[in-house]
Amino acid sequence: MARLTKNRKLILEKIDPEKAYALPEAAALLKDITTQKFDASVDIDVRLGVDPRKSNQMVRGVVSLPHGTGKQIRVLVLCTPDKEAEAKDSGADYVGLDEYIEKIKGGWTDVDVIITMPSVMGKIGALGRILGPRGLMPNPKSGTVTMDVGKAVGEVKQGKIDFKVDKFGIIHTAIGKVSFTPEKIVDNAKEFMSTIYKLKPAAAKGTYVKSIYLSTTMSPGLKVDAKSIEE
Repeated sequence: MARLTKNRKLILEKIDPEKAYALPEAAALLKDITTQKFDASVDIDVRLGVDPRKSNQMVRGVVSLPHGTGKQIRVLVLCTPDKEAEAKDSGADYVGLDEYIEKIKGGWTDVDVIITMPSVMGKIGALGRILGPRGLMPNPKSGTVTMDVGKAVGEVKQGKIDFKVDKFGIIHTAIGKVSFTPEKIVDNAKEFMSTIYKLKPAAAKGTYVKSIYLSTTMSPGLKVDAKSIEE
């Protein structure tokens, strides 16, 4: 068994593993238990009482975080020439079509989000085996297949994220950076959880939100009292 480092011991002394922390308390404590020199991501993990194997219990959606994620999002827009200027003016990092499709076929996926238009999805469908496993495949439900590419780029750059429950019934996503103030982390967490509650499937029975944890990239998780999020 690996030995605990001095820093790890100090961190664990600050945490009560049996306690469900109020959201503001957990957000503040994250800073005390994060010792990395880089600006670590703040992650939220939500275990839901759903069966993702059943289509009527799938939980998937998008949310615009009020303070963004703190991450520089690299956006590729695959569009026709008449939409290129709109995409570039909105802040897209890469804009084009056929040349980028060929690059992706060659293995290039150095982006975080791909936005495209309905009229070119026929060309992009062939990239499913490359983009799908990486979570990069454009999807109308997440707002990444649209004629309004400028608006879509702007929303992603400002903190719009999409999420989906995994096969274990857990939603995991980043909602900020450890450099954020606790208040910003609280605001983002509340907005995210508000969206989760709105997406509750009618077929889901029993307890919908079973547990909520906050953590940073390499910190222990802090259990959050769900009632404190609703306050």
